[in-house]
Amino acid sequence: MNRLQYEKSPYLLQHQSNPVDWYAWGEAAFAKAREKQMPIFLSIGYSTCHWCHVMEHESFENPAIAALLNEHFVSIKVDREERPDIDQIYMTYVQATTGSGGWPMTVFLTPALTPFFGGTYFPPEDRWGKPGFSTLLRRIAEAWRVDRPRIEAHGEETLTMLRAYAATPGSEENAPAFTDETLRFAVGQIAHQYEPEEGGFSNAPKFPRPVTLHFLLRMHARAPHTAEGEQARDMTLFTLRKMADGGLYDHLGGGFHRYSVDRFWHIPHFEKMLYDQGQLASIYLDAFQRTRDPFYANVARGTLDYILRDMTSPEGAFYSAEDADSLVANGSGEKSEGAFYVWTQAEIEALLPAEDAALFCRAYGVEPMGNAPEGSDPHQEFVGKNTLIRRFTDEELAAALHQPVEEITASLSRSRAVLLEARSARHRPHLDDKIITAWNGLTLSALARAAQVLGEPRYAQAAERAATFLHDHLRTPSGELLRSYREGASAIPGFASDYAFLVQGLLDLYEATGAIRWLQWAVELQETQERLFAAPDGGYFSTTGADPSVLVRMREDYDGAEPAPASVAALNTLRLGQLLHDPRWTARGEATLRAFSTQIVKMPAAAPQLLTAVEQSLGRPHQLVIAGNPVDAEPILREIHADFLPHKALLFADGGAGQRWLGERIPALNAMQPIHGEPALYLCRDFTCKAPVTTPEAVRALLRDEL
Repeated sequence: MNRLQYEKSPYLLQHQSNPVDWYAWGEAAFAKAREKQMPIFLSIGYSTCHWCHVMEHESFENPAIAALLNEHFVSIKVDREERPDIDQIYMTYVQATTGSGGWPMTVFLTPALTPFFGGTYFPPEDRWGKPGFSTLLRRIAEAWRVDRPRIEAHGEETLTMLRAYAATPGSEENAPAFTDETLRFAVGQIAHQYEPEEGGFSNAPKFPRPVTLHFLLRMHARAPHTAEGEQARDMTLFTLRKMADGGLYDHLGGGFHRYSVDRFWHIPHFEKMLYDQGQLASIYLDAFQRTRDPFYANVARGTLDYILRDMTSPEGAFYSAEDADSLVANGSGEKSEGAFYVWTQAEIEALLPAEDAALFCRAYGVEPMGNAPEGSDPHQEFVGKNTLIRRFTDEELAAALHQPVEEITASLSRSRAVLLEARSARHRPHLDDKIITAWNGLTLSALARAAQVLGEPRYAQAAERAATFLHDHLRTPSGELLRSYREGASAIPGFASDYAFLVQGLLDLYEATGAIRWLQWAVELQETQERLFAAPDGGYFSTTGADPSVLVRMREDYDGAEPAPASVAALNTLRLGQLLHDPRWTARGEATLRAFSTQIVKMPAAAPQLLTAVEQSLGRPHQLVIAGNPVDAEPILREIHADFLPHKALLFADGGAGQRWLGERIPALNAMQPIHGEPALYLCRDFTCKAPVTTPEAVRALLRDEL
């Protein structure tokens, strides 16, 4: 029995019965490698990773391959979601040496933990022009036996390369000044990658990249009547519609799958990740504010309701992911990708009245032989099956069928409810029930903004419940964050992403509720992030440097599926400077932008979250101060949240503890009071304020004239 049975990670526990003599990352494994002078086989993945499951079944459950591993290697399993620091170092190596990366990640290390060979998935035997895993193990074991000094020297050279890479994000010295031209150039570079026929910024596979869309929508808000602004708007809204109409979006249960394997957003890779849900819900809320089109609000609401229904722990925090694979219904015990989500036409017709079934199949692209586009099903998993995609809107169907649109809408709503109930009886995909601090922070942001934009307090209540859990269970006695929770908090310290994403969520939660405790905690966490992660040049490291097994303190400068923590921290500190009228925080945000200036200027499309912070730094920030009880000020707040105003900072002079705390930092706030007992809005720039207004009509006029 290997040692993974004692771990909490669902991914590690999935491997606890393998015949491989697995270790978790830690000194026990390192000591054995040093003592026996054996190379380390490092396997990194996560519990909802499809190809991780494939490699486990083909290789790690194979007694012959396990015997090779046990004889010649010290085998270590790492959950990349628990240890993104380890994953980042070795993924950088794999990408640099092979030109690509992914999971499962396969890396061979010296006992000093330096990598000397790496890749991703390997089949068990020679296949597709690649050596099989068993062949690879034999070759590496023999090379280690006959040529160990050269391999160890190569490992040291690799470590030097990684350290040099980590030291080159940029420098404040000679950093160019950021201007509107910086932003326009970025829009042009992003537009060059845009796929105009189906939306998105690649052909296939297509990943949702909400950080890019958020920056583009900001650019439209900044310059709505310019060519760049209109182009930014059109790329964003078209992509958002295509994603939500396609199979990437779960039309029955809400929420988004990981990515589309084809260029049409039709057949997804079916896993659902929490970090996607929070970010995508936020950008659909932005689009709703910008357009007032209920389509975008409904997608955001469906996504957040999916989180609250299927991804929320009994204590109120949010789970990490749902798998792509699930058991098929034939009783064979086999799993198949998307089995929980796809339908045959016959299944739908058996569940719905004939007229409703015909309408539903027409609306959602259901076909008798299945609807997978050519080339999107290489393993023939979806023959005769349908991934639901929205082919026609309610209005288009009403016009084609000469029926009132209300009847079309009612019929499709009934059908979705019936099919969702029927689907709930299927075998659900595996749930990764880890609670990750960083991803919960992203979800807090979405819920807090939904409470504001949609005017639904239940979202703020859910966000506050989750934030309370994080505060009570994912902090050390000294107030530092922990990375994750499952059957108790892990012992893994929080990373820069945990701090940055949670600070962002807390700032949004303060603006949604007016509860000063969330702003106070955000300030405390930002100060801790400065102490633990700040780099001398103004940027941020991803790790603290306290763990000697982490050979390199990496810094991320790429905003991908998750934004880089330094990018989020740059915007957080700029917001704190604006909220608290504190030039120290503003200077900190600007220093971070200068530290990454080379990336911003030369390859801005790779750093859209940094671009958002640049746009913030070039904007005209305003403080909107609500004087009075936030609950009584709801009509005023409704006007404030009716439009997308990214440069606003919302504060509450509540007459109580919140106003006293803020007043110690911003003396002008002490004098802001309700007018004749009515809540009032003070619109300020650098806390030089306009005369207060108290009615929704006056608020609307003031915002229109000033913002």
